[in-house]
Amino acid sequence: MAMECKGRAKLLLFILLLQAVGLEDRRCSCAVVQFIFGDSLSDVGNNNYLTKSLARAALPWYGIDFGRGVPNGRFTNGRTIADIVGDRMGLPRPPPFLDPSLDGETILSNGVNYASGGGGILNETSSLFIQRFSLYKQIELFQGTQDMIRMKIGEKEAAKFFQQARYVVAMGSNDYINNFLLPTYVDSWTYNGETFTNYLITTLESQLRLLYALGARQLTFFGLGPMGCIPLQRFMTSTGGCNESTNKLSRMFNKKSEDLLKKLSGRLPNASFVFGDAYDSFQDVINQPETYGFDNSDSPCCRIAKIRPTLTCTPLSTLCKDRSKFVFWDEYHPTDKANELIGNAVVSKLGLAKPGNGTGTAANGERER
Repeated sequence: MAMECKGRAKLLLFILLLQAVGLEDRRCSCAVVQFIFGDSLSDVGNNNYLTKSLARAALPWYGIDFGRGVPNGRFTNGRTIADIVGDRMGLPRPPPFLDPSLDGETILSNGVNYASGGGGILNETSSLFIQRFSLYKQIELFQGTQDMIRMKIGEKEAAKFFQQARYVVAMGSNDYINNFLLPTYVDSWTYNGETFTNYLITTLESQLRLLYALGARQLTFFGLGPMGCIPLQRFMTSTGGCNESTNKLSRMFNKKSEDLLKKLSGRLPNASFVFGDAYDSFQDVINQPETYGFDNSDSPCCRIAKIRPTLTCTPLSTLCKDRSKFVFWDEYHPTDKANELIGNAVVSKLGLAKPGNGTGTAANGERER
């Protein structure tokens, strides 16, 4: 009997050791990564996998100053603002959610970018593009990512991983430009500027609270730039100047968003939700381009001869002689150099830079992600 009990004790000890090893394997020495939610200003390739989408950066000359110089899904010639801010923080660049090679190991080491060209806070925004991920859809995809990681490393370690991650949300411009400001949308004649903005903020609050419930604790929300100064908006004015009524909407949205972030940080335990504001910095670049080394701040670098507006770059488009001298790449999006100035302004205001990280390098030759 004693021998039998002793044998059972050894067997029990062996089982416990196996369980301990199994638990050890599920412990995660995870990197701090980013999860990015946004629109075309942050998209790094998701829409290129949405084959029916009318908002895709899949044609030359997108990406000409990034890596191999071929289209990579970014709606600019080089890096996005999110690329630059993440680089300054010393964080890895997250791949697009729809990248077929995305797996659990990649998520744990690099995070995920869910941003989608045309995406908005509202589900109805940019429906004219047919396929795009709204912010609610992006959060739904993030929930699927969480399920994958829980299966891989366990509930406890997954909770730790998602709570120590950094979150970026950059949304809102499409809700105005490709919704409220277009008379084909119901919202354009249901609301006025202030009531529509209040509708956006109320929806955004629900979305940010949902992200908090899913583990987001350190989140930066990027405010809007002077939307009325993008080339497309200028083209539609009689003078060619900035559309001040559209800029007023940007400022209103930014003020209400900033107030929202402060409120949530004050009410949600352990939440650090901050507002990244580069409106004034970008406006100054547009008003005084020469001060920042630009020659042009009112028209796109990529265009078809003198035809305006051409909306996106196409294989028929020609490029300006020096891309570093233009603030805008196409009718909507800034160039790599302008994105660097905007990104650095956000980093400086919020004190986000990792010690020793400079202002970044030129887009050409950057790592592929």
